[in-house]
Amino acid sequence: MSREFYSHARLYDLMFPGGGPAVDFYRAAVARHGGRVLELGCGTGDKLIPIASDGHQCVGLDFSPDMLAEARRKASDRGAVVEWVQGDMRSFDLGRTFDFVFITANSLLHLQEAEDLTSCFRSVRRHLAPGARFVFDVFNPSVRLLAEADGVRRTRESLSFVDPDRGQVRVDVAETYDAAAQVTRGTWYLSTDFEPDFAVAPLEIRSIFPQELPLLVANGGLRLIDRFGDWSGSPFAAGASLQLCICEPA
Repeated sequence: MSREFYSHARLYDLMFPGGGPAVDFYRAAVARHGGRVLELGCGTGDKLIPIASDGHQCVGLDFSPDMLAEARRKASDRGAVVEWVQGDMRSFDLGRTFDFVFITANSLLHLQEAEDLTSCFRSVRRHLAPGARFVFDVFNPSVRLLAEADGVRRTRESLSFVDPDRGQVRVDVAETYDAAAQVTRGTWYLSTDFEPDFAVAPLEIRSIFPQELPLLVANGGLRLIDRFGDWSGSPFAAGASLQLCICEPA
């Protein structure tokens, strides 16, 4: 589950700042659908806190206590009311149902085994109220990019950020791709000019290919009713970078 990677919650937020079209999409989707909202793999709450601020009843579940601690702090600062729960998206029982459940930002891809994905989907199914929707987004794997994961450490310029305590932070990543497991195994290095590799953490992410996705969903008792290729709702196509999936109970 890449626990160490998510133990640096403050740095994570600096590297992946909130906002943008994903937040806009989920806020609009919840506004249309209404009701009780559950986010799995909620992290530091960058999607759920704005939804709660819109007046919706929200629950956020995450495996990392460090990410949840940061989420609680941020929600308190914004005056947003969210119930934060530490738990495992593979198997959870909150004793209630929800009208809108979502997993965003590739969080689903921490589940590497098909059995884990099926277990997660079945847990989601048990928590869906009549007429509810389950929405998740994962990247659309590029065979070319996966083949380029050669284990060489490279700087990710787009991820560099300024830490108020350290100054400019450089992010380097070294990745390999295990084709048999469909898992990219990486090591992330955060450095400054004065503090090389002050944080080093592994991160493993599964790929879900478009052809297998509907079967995995169906095995979990759900039905894929729509799939978009971007945040504006364009139809999913082979060249899309995103698989934005809308599901309902089967």
